[in-house]
Amino acid sequence: MVEFFNAGGPIMWLLLFCAIIGIAFIIERVITYALTRVNIVVFMSDLKETIRKKDTQAGIEYCKTQRSPVARIVEAALERYKKVGPQKDVLEEAIASAGTTELAFLDRGLPILAAVSTIAPILGFLGTVAGMIGAFNSIAIAGEVEPTLVASGISEALITTATGLAIAFPMVAAHVYFSTRSNAYTRTMETAATDLVTFLMEEKVT
Repeated sequence: MVEFFNAGGPIMWLLLFCAIIGIAFIIERVITYALTRVNIVVFMSDLKETIRKKDTQAGIEYCKTQRSPVARIVEAALERYKKVGPQKDVLEEAIASAGTTELAFLDRGLPILAAVSTIAPILGFLGTVAGMIGAFNSIAIAGEVEPTLVASGISEALITTATGLAIAFPMVAAHVYFSTRSNAYTRTMETAATDLVTFLMEEKVT
């Protein structure tokens, strides 16, 4: 591996940096989504039951025990409801404001993954071009086309392209996966928000 890395030239260090950054964000996103996982049906059922048996404040406290973005949006709506009562427009405004923050949290790191998946192949091709230039310079210095010299130079030049593509593939896959998860979370938050507003409008809880 060390010989393979060294054969790729200086560009390999930039590719290594891209790989480390990409892997770090993938790990962070995996942990984040695992910690914020929530069963929306169970969560909303427990929340409604808590509010019915106790009050809005109890519902707020229940939301604070959850780490899900859904809980943060619902908590914001309950906080506003506690202050202004059953005013649908005001509640929806609070939900939209909290939703913007939570969506930014869910999408954090995705632009970085997209950037890495684009930059890595470009760096790979750049390394290949630089390697090919070096190979042809060697031919010019030697004064003749030596098959082994050309083959060796081209082989080394293509290492960066292969490395760049190898880095880009998992980054693209991770970006698609996390984008799908983020969209699913968005739909979940919308469902929870609509359900909560309907519940508060009908129950008129305190």
